[in-house]
This record gives sequence, C-alpha cells and structure tokens, in this order.
Amino acid sequence: MLAARLCTRAAIARPLIKPLACAQPVFAVRTFQTTPQALDESLEQACKFIGAGCATVGVAGSGAGIGTVFGSLVEGYARNPSLKTQLFSYCVLGFALSEAMGLFCLMIAFMILFAL
Repeated sequence: MLAARLCTRAAIARPLIKPLACAQPVFAVRTFQTTPQALDESLEQACKFIGAGCATVGVAGSGAGIGTVFGSLVEGYARNPSLKTQLFSYCVLGFALSEAMGLFCLMIAFMILFAL
C-alpha cells in the first residue's frame, strides 16, 4: 500500500527536496580566531606542564630507592645482628641521598612551572 502511494503520479511530479538555488547551506563554516601571541602562550603553558610532569617522575624513583635501602637494612640485620650500628649509619646515608634526588626532581619541576 505504501509503495503504491509513493509511486503515484502526484508524488513523482512533486520534488522531495528544494532546488539548490533556494537551499540553505547544510553546515556553517566556523573559524577559530586567536592572536598568535595567545596561541604561543597556551602552547608554552602546555609545554611547561608536560616538562614538570616528566621531571616529577624521579620522585617515584626516590620512593623505590628508599624502600630498597630499608629492605636491605632489614636483610642485613637478619644476617648479622652485631653490625647493627654500622648498618644503620649506612642506611641513613642511603636514605638521605635517595631523598635528596627526589627533592631535586621536585625542585626542577617547580622551577619549570614558576621560574621560566
């Protein structure tokens, strides 16, 4: 029934769409207007964030180093308890050096973000 109705002479003679002369454009062209200076500032800000994120990866290495130092301290205590004071002094030195590396990484990240 529907097919017969669509194929009638009136339906065929009547155009289904408007002719191109009076048709509105389907999409409008939109342009993104920025000044080159604003574009450069946003790119610079994005690069700062990426650089600071890469610099803070070293903080994770510092945490792993501290865990290794104290794990080795416990293992050394278990193997030879008589070297307790000497092992602890080495442990404190290893902790300080590992923590300093993490703080240096964090300092570089803050310098990238706020000093440049």
